[in-house]
Amino acid sequence: MKRRNTQAQAAVLQVLKSSDRALSHEQLQAELGTKVDRATIYRVLNRFCEDGLVHKAMDDDGKQYFAYCAGCDKPNNKHSHNHFHFKCRQCGKVECLQHKMHIPLPAGYVVTDFNGMISGYCNRCAPGEA
Repeated sequence: MKRRNTQAQAAVLQVLKSSDRALSHEQLQAELGTKVDRATIYRVLNRFCEDGLVHKAMDDDGKQYFAYCAGCDKPNNKHSHNHFHFKCRQCGKVECLQHKMHIPLPAGYVVTDFNGMISGYCNRCAPGEA
């Protein structure tokens, strides 16, 4: 089904594309100001997730973060939305970890979705780092 492109969608997508981190709904709303209302941001994010333009990660308190899937629109791109994310406890940056991690499952189990968040300190906030 072809979806129409709205100004709200374009604005949300631009913010996500220009960010070097995954953003929460609140962070997106702060970036967009009064351009896009709260409910529209939720609808746009859900639609983008359904369409594979963004993926979401959830931290340990249930807060959702959304990241643009750079390159997912290219033919034969094998980007997986099911990967670990890292959240810095000090600066709050949430980023995708692209390294493959193997989680052994019992025989016959098939993974369809995965959401994993690792928390700690990023390379700029780690104790003892300058």
